Formats: sequence, structure tokens, C-alpha cells
Amino acid sequence: MSAPRQDAPNNPALLDVEPLPTFAFGQRSPMWWGTMGLVAIESTVFALAIMAYFYLRSHAPSWPMSRLPPDLLWGTLNTAIIVVSMIPNHFAKRAAERLDLPKVRLWMLVCLLVSVAFLVVRGFEFTALNTKWDSNAYGSAVWMLMGLHTTHLITDAYDSLVLTVLMYTGPLEGKRFVDVSENAGYWYFVVLSWIPIYAVIYWGARI
Repeated sequence: MSAPRQDAPNNPALLDVEPLPTFAFGQRSPMWWGTMGLVAIESTVFALAIMAYFYLRSHAPSWPMSRLPPDLLWGTLNTAIIVVSMIPNHFAKRAAERLDLPKVRLWMLVCLLVSVAFLVVRGFEFTALNTKWDSNAYGSAVWMLMGLHTTHLITDAYDSLVLTVLMYTGPLEGKRFVDVSENAGYWYFVVLSWIPIYAVIYWGARI
């Protein structure tokens, strides 16, 4: 039996990992892959909910069953807000990838304010759906879509709040900038997923 090699412990260059980065952005980051996995799962959930909406519609004698479709005002206003919200999220993401702490702090505050504004208007949206979750199949489908998306909004708003506080109080490890970048990327999904949901809820009942 040959003796084990003894050269590796005697060669510090083979064991020195200090120069290696402790964090990375994009596809080199495990956080990126985790976010993409979550997006894939949640996209499937949204797709199934939309399919359920149209399945119920195809079997209903009239649609919407409540006779009145949702009012357009609050939903359309919120759509404008959420589309505009992509701008500060874009700048927050770019600042994080440059490790630009002052800009990250600024844009994270703007993102947080926009998220709060959206959630406030979302409250008015629920009052203008013209149906309750337990009124009929139509009401259940609409509230399920709205509830799923609102859950993502609340989750991301909370995440933005935590990251904003960390950016001001620390500890400011490099991975925190990765968190900001991936949080902005997840917000893109929240925005883009709302567009078809808005079309289904507000125009699917009118066509």
C-alpha cells in the first residue's frame, strides 16, 4: 500500500482560499438559483389559478356571476404604480451590484415607499371587486388570484423593509448586496405576474 501524499499540506498555495470571493451576483450566486426556483413554482401556481378562472367561466351560464365586473379605477391605478415601481428597483439592483451603499440606501427607501403605496391601493381594490370570496365560484376565483398576488406583495414589501434597515444599521456583508439584487429581481416577477392577472380579473369579466 502506497503512503498518502504529503505534499499538499506542505504547499500553502494549494490550501489558500483567502483570495476567493465570498459572494457573487447573478448565476454564480446560490441565491439567484433559489430565486429562479421560487419564480418557477409561483409562476405555475398563478397559471393554474388563471386556468381555474377560465374553466369556471366556460361552465357558467353568465359571467361574472355577480353581474357587475370589478371597478376599473383602483386596479388600473395600481397597475400604473407597479409598472413605475420597476424603475427604482432597477436602480437599486444596479447600485447593489456596484456595491454603492449610498445609492442602495436611497433606492431601497423609494422601493419601500412604492410597495406601501401599492398595498394601500390594493386595499381599495378589494372593496371594488363587486363580489365576495364566498359569493359564488366567480368570487372565489377572483379573490384567489388577488389573494395570491397580494401575498407576494406583502412578502416582498417585508423583505424590502428588512433589507433597508440592514443597509442603514448593518452588518454590511457583501452578501447583503446580493440580497438587494435578488430582491429587485423577484420584484420584477411580482410586477410581470400582475399584468396577466389584471387582464383576467378586470377585462376577463368584460369580454
